[in-house]
Amino acid sequence: MTYLLPPLNALRAFEAAARHLSFKQAAHELHVTAGAVSQQVRLLEERLGVQLFERRTRQVILTCAGETYLARVRQGFRCLAEATAELKPEGVTSLLHIAVHASFALDRLRARLAQFRRAQPQVAVRISQPAGLHELLEGKVDVVIAERVYRYPGYRCEPLDSGFLICPLGTADCPEIETLRSCLLGHLDLEPPARTKARLLAELASPARRPSKPFFSA
Repeated sequence: MTYLLPPLNALRAFEAAARHLSFKQAAHELHVTAGAVSQQVRLLEERLGVQLFERRTRQVILTCAGETYLARVRQGFRCLAEATAELKPEGVTSLLHIAVHASFALDRLRARLAQFRRAQPQVAVRISQPAGLHELLEGKVDVVIAERVYRYPGYRCEPLDSGFLICPLGTADCPEIETLRSCLLGHLDLEPPARTKARLLAELASPARRPSKPFFSA
């Protein structure tokens, strides 16, 4: 069976540009020029017959069609990445760069990130403090923990217990960001370590924990 697919380079350019909301940053990631990224995206739009980006003076924003297509493209890339990772030895395969505002307590963040690392062991974490929206817009970080609300086209701002989580719409629903969000909100429940589970099972099986007679009798 032959799949009718757009060129892979065009899809990579589109996904990177959508993730950064910048042709320049996508070009930096892909080691090409911004003009080459723009051309690949334009070719993809012509092939699909739809506009994927709204082009503004210093920024590009996904259209509704672009957001819908991005979700499916990222799903396809994720399947390819997972299939590739299965062929590689276990270890770190990606990096999540987090910007944190100056007054945020890093000790509290590190405790939450310990949960993140257990849930996403293949993702390394880097923290930059102080850093904020400026670094995010320049593509230097992947996500920002900000002190106050920022409304910026193409970015999602969500409240945390302390501060706000800001990231591009293109990556807001990816597994790594969803896990980070859950950890920061304290909503991530991880299974206890194997040793703890074994101890719990042993306690439940011990004679001291067994009832001396049935709970119900005829």
